[in-house]
Amino acid sequence: MRRSVRPGESIQRVLDESGPGARIELAEGVHAESVWIRHSGVTLAGAGPGRTVLVPGDGAPPDVPRLHDAAADVVSGVTVYGQDVAGVRVEALTVRGFSGAGVYAHSVTGVTVHQVEAEDNAVWGVYLRESTTCRVTGCRASGSQYAGAALSFCPLSDHEIAGNETRANAFGLFVDNSSGARVLNNTCHGNAIGILMINQVYEGEPPGGVTDCLVAGNELHGNGLAAGAGPDGLGAAGPPISGVGLALIGTHRVSVVGNHIHDNHPSGESVMGAAFVLGSSRDWGGDDVLDTHVLWNRVHGNTPLDYQLGADLARQTFAANTADKGDPPDAPGWRR
Repeated sequence: MRRSVRPGESIQRVLDESGPGARIELAEGVHAESVWIRHSGVTLAGAGPGRTVLVPGDGAPPDVPRLHDAAADVVSGVTVYGQDVAGVRVEALTVRGFSGAGVYAHSVTGVTVHQVEAEDNAVWGVYLRESTTCRVTGCRASGSQYAGAALSFCPLSDHEIAGNETRANAFGLFVDNSSGARVLNNTCHGNAIGILMINQVYEGEPPGGVTDCLVAGNELHGNGLAAGAGPDGLGAAGPPISGVGLALIGTHRVSVVGNHIHDNHPSGESVMGAAFVLGSSRDWGGDDVLDTHVLWNRVHGNTPLDYQLGADLARQTFAANTADKGDPPDAPGWRR
């Protein structure tokens, strides 16, 4: 079934009436509403980012599941959540100015967010949690307190985060206790950290870990915002971070290939001292970094260091990387 919705008409009513497998096309213009997709096989499509814009309306759909770990009055733009929901696509629109996430999916099999612009949503841009076979492709995300796009507690499956642009977030891209992610050809600039992958244990959360991921072909530059410096500021829940391109914290079996990490300079305090960081998460219930393959990366022009390898180097593989300065300075597989 294919249905169209013009500005001023109820997207939620059409979604609920159409049921599973429907394609809901949002006409060009501004739609003031938050929506809940709770049926499988649904595609919610706009006329393109900047042409179809979703902004907050007069409230959320009744009984919509709230954003994880957020107050009840926090509203997301598009929520995808429901028992046995699978095969949902959200594409070709702008989602702007919501107090929660731009797009939030929880417990979904096969969710795709494609060519979505998530702009100035307070908590997350695109937040996919406890879901499998996640796709975030061709999106732009900016102005969120935490991540532009995030996978959180998504178990090992075929995830892809590719061809996105993130800026002015605490974390450009965040792989939080999620495994099997291919993070490819993204541009992350003007965040506190471009890409953060972390394994840590949270009380009351599912089992985590970050394993078997590929980070390749990403352009990570100019990430110099300060996060974690104030109780209500950017990245308030985390430690202070600034000036980092890519960090792997407590990860296992991650391959880092052909990335360009350059001109990242901290503007505030940071627990990480370089643009490319390997570090342990044992202090947060995680583990050491193990079995990383770091190949053909260019890491230059960063302060205070290009790389900081807080790991057992015998348990990692480095080859054909270039950098100006790092810790340790004589690390194998790195040259000027």
